[in-house]
Amino acid sequence: MDKGQNTGGLMSSAGLVRYFDAEDSNAILINPKTVIATGVMIGVLVQLLTFVS
Repeated sequence: MDKGQNTGGLMSSAGLVRYFDAEDSNAILINPKTVIATGVMIGVLVQLLTFVS
């Protein structure tokens, strides 16, 4: 293989890295703890509804 030949490696994912690094000023910012707490509350609610019925 020639030294000047591109093997694809990290260059193929460079566009995704740039896409996910970009921050949108209109994006909704949610604290990760809020997401976890909401998931736990939904899980508890489902368990309670299952227990009641």
